[in-house]
Amino acid sequence: MIVVVMGVSGSGKTTVAALLAEALDCPFQEGDALHPPANVEKMRGGTPLTDADRLPWLRRIADCIDGWRQQGQSGVVTCSALKRAYRDIIIDGRTDVALVYLKGSRELIERRMEARQAHFMPVALLDSQFAVLEEPGADEQPIVVDIAPPPEKIVAEVLRCLRAPRG
Repeated sequence: MIVVVMGVSGSGKTTVAALLAEALDCPFQEGDALHPPANVEKMRGGTPLTDADRLPWLRRIADCIDGWRQQGQSGVVTCSALKRAYRDIIIDGRTDVALVYLKGSRELIERRMEARQAHFMPVALLDSQFAVLEEPGADEQPIVVDIAPPPEKIVAEVLRCLRAPRG
């Protein structure tokens, strides 16, 4: 099983995904680590990425997923995956990939972003994240979880959903 943990910046993707990978005893890949350096500098400077900027990054995430699949290995990867078109690149046709959407209010996420340190994504770009966000549709079979509870409770809910019959 491969899990993509998605959501806007500050929704808790890294924390939840790392705990989930630990619970599943599988590798964890921080999707932001796969961004080309130019993307990181652009975001650090307060400029939102374009679809063209994101394409090489999304392909690298898809390659990571396909690598795990080819090895018959489970894994957990983070990716904002804000648009359906982005999710189509990293998930489309991969029936063994589950999508977890970390959903929260703009106010809660802004508070979290203001509290974190040493992250390249400035709070100023949060509005652009929400403007681009296309929440996953039912046909994508997402596991949608509220980000208000502590990370351990979020992971417990994700695990419960992953173990439930799908379809």
